Amino acid sequence: MKGKPSQTAVLKRLLTYALPHKRLILLGFFFLLLTTIGDITGPILIKIFIDNYLTPRHIVYGPVAALAAGYLTIQILHVFFSYLQLVKFHEIALKIIQQLRVDVFSKIHKLGMRYFDKTPGGSIVSRITNDTEAIKDMFVNVLATFVQSIFLLIGIFIAMFFLNPKLAMFCLLILPIIYWIIYTYRKYSSKYYHEMRECLSQLNAKMNESLQGMSIIQVFRQEKRLQDEFGYINDLHYKAGMKNIKLDGLLLRPAIDLVYFLALMIVLSFFGISSFDHGVEIGVLYAFINYLDRFFEPINQVMMRLSMYQQSIVSATRVFQVMDEKDEEPRQSGKVKEISHGKIEFKNVSFSYDGRKDVLKNISFTANPGQTIALVGHTGSGKSSIINLIMRFYEFDKGEILIDDCSIRDYSKEELRKKMGLVLQDPFLFFGNIEDNIRLYNKEITEQDIREASEFVQAHHFIEELPDQYKHPVVERGATLSSGQRQLIAFARTIATNPKILILDEATANIDTETEEAIQKALEKMRKGRTTIAIAHRLSTIQDADLILVLHNGEVVERGNHYELLAKRGLYYKMYLLQNGLQDQINVVVNE
Repeated sequence: MKGKPSQTAVLKRLLTYALPHKRLILLGFFFLLLTTIGDITGPILIKIFIDNYLTPRHIVYGPVAALAAGYLTIQILHVFFSYLQLVKFHEIALKIIQQLRVDVFSKIHKLGMRYFDKTPGGSIVSRITNDTEAIKDMFVNVLATFVQSIFLLIGIFIAMFFLNPKLAMFCLLILPIIYWIIYTYRKYSSKYYHEMRECLSQLNAKMNESLQGMSIIQVFRQEKRLQDEFGYINDLHYKAGMKNIKLDGLLLRPAIDLVYFLALMIVLSFFGISSFDHGVEIGVLYAFINYLDRFFEPINQVMMRLSMYQQSIVSATRVFQVMDEKDEEPRQSGKVKEISHGKIEFKNVSFSYDGRKDVLKNISFTANPGQTIALVGHTGSGKSSIINLIMRFYEFDKGEILIDDCSIRDYSKEELRKKMGLVLQDPFLFFGNIEDNIRLYNKEITEQDIREASEFVQAHHFIEELPDQYKHPVVERGATLSSGQRQLIAFARTIATNPKILILDEATANIDTETEEAIQKALEKMRKGRTTIAIAHRLSTIQDADLILVLHNGEVVERGNHYELLAKRGLYYKMYLLQNGLQDQINVVVNE
């Protein structure tokens, strides 16, 4: 959507979600029609009783009993059909919201990392939960009420014209006044509700940030600052809410009540003036007063639900903004079916996160099958950016990335993910158990595969010591496991998939020295027949790499193996000295 969509456009788009449920909607409308007929018929029966039997004091028990039985039957059926139409409209609403949530949740998984870089996680959660819940209220409470009110208003005016056309015409004059009230309310409340929703989104984002970084907040005594920031946003939410409450208090019930009293005065004045010339039928007077009351009841219902309607439209606008987000993950053509060898080649690749400053500049290198390529450099040199491009988290700007001499864009996303194994410095574990986290619900991976992968990375020993072993519960992000245990599970997860390409982002950083030695031996076996790209901060972990690329400010400034780079006495040499302080030993190696 370009610019801010109109409320009508948003409503039309929401209603498209109702199209698959035509039968249920028609059934709900049928029950609604029967309910409306009951609302209209009741006062007419009472009018007949008053004018034909009560006023002339001509009580004929047979017809009166028939009227009473008819009135009672109508009321019972009214309750029954009201229940049915309420259930059907709720069923439709829940199915619509169910589909809408699935659509927006699915869309989020298709978005590129650029979107998540600029959008707080709490804000995204707010759109999936709070905003879709507000939309549900519209389908459950608002639309059904609006439709029922329209049906009832049409029926009431038909009955009024049937009883007294002249007075009915007078009552039509109040419709423009009511329309003006509704228009004014929608105009201002939309702005206030947008402010409230935005503040609520920021509150969720601030809460999510606080929960994720609670240890840092407490260590650096940031509680007061975050409380003040949260309080400031909360105060903005309160002020926007108060503006809307004042608007509700003025234009919803009070304004409509004022119009109702004016209409009541018109009706009573009409009958009062008419009584000077001829007699007034008490039944007609009762019916008009009753219809007038019933006329304003749906108006009041509509006005009270306008608040929900505005919230829903604002929420739907926010949800559709996510669904219309253009910044999706890189496209894959799927022209090439399979990665067979795992050769990786960068040809003059340049990349920028913001479109202005390149974080990678003309990167070129080749990683042949079975080779290990290590990326080293200071923070911000571009190491993680190279990994991000290989994993297709971002689209590169210039140059070409080839796998097995074919463009990385020509493989399907499924093939890339299937043939690449990624282990991060801070591994992510899902809520569940250890077995599920290694298998990740891949049915092709058997329990035997999981056990062999765990033994391969030396994880089997600690897993067997847990109370439930491979069924041991894993809480959110694996918080009850140590950093090393989480890392070992991540290694087992990667090995279980048997990837052609292995990508390691300082994967041994959180593992103790004894475990690291075992992992390094396992990695040596893993590298056979696999292309490995490894980011390393500790240079001791990549001394056996076939090729080491030294990056600085997004450029490859040095390349070679460990000893070749030491001999150059460049940036790598200085980094090695800094980490090990082995000046004398390095001089001996270089002189040799």
